[in-house]
Order: sequence, then structure tokens, then C-alpha cells
Amino acid sequence: MTRLNIVLLAALLASCLYLVKTTYDTRRLFNEIDRAKTLHAKLEIDYKRLEAERQAQATHLRVEKVARDRLQMRTATAALTQYVTDGSAPVVAPAASAPTSQAEVR
Repeated sequence: MTRLNIVLLAALLASCLYLVKTTYDTRRLFNEIDRAKTLHAKLEIDYKRLEAERQAQATHLRVEKVARDRLQMRTATAALTQYVTDGSAPVVAPAASAPTSQAEVR
């Protein structure tokens, strides 16, 4: 009977230690998940902020201002347009009057 009690006590202690280890691992993993969710929320906020900044940087007015100021670009007009050919086709000058409606273009 004492041997049976000792074996049962050893099994009880082993199961208790296993339960403590499992509980510890569960809490540790839960903390890691919580940290990952917090990091995900911070990264999501950063992504939305950066996306808003990107959209603000890409507005037409800002792009045009940067093109004029930094790159010294100007709008294209008929006086500034140069036509380049490959040499095999004859050069045709643009018509004196441009079409005014879509029907004339077709």
C-alpha cells in the first residue's frame, strides 16, 4: 500500500509541476500576443499617418510648384514645342487652326 501511495504522490507532483509549467507558458504567450497587438496598433497608426503625408505631398498644386521652383520647368505651349522625327518620315507642320470640336478631330 505504501508503494502505491508513493507512486500516486509522485504522479500527483509531476502533474502539478506540469500544470504550473503550462500555466506559466500560457501567461508568457498571452503577454507576447498582447505586445504584438500593441505593436500592430502603433504600426497601423504610423502607416495611416504616412499615407496621409504621401497624399498631401502628391497634390497637383504641390507637384506643379516643385516642378516650377526646383526643376525650373514651365508649361508647354505651341511656341515651346519641338517635334522630333526619326528622319524617314517627312516633317509635317502643324495646321494653322486647331480643331475646335471632337467631331473635327475624328
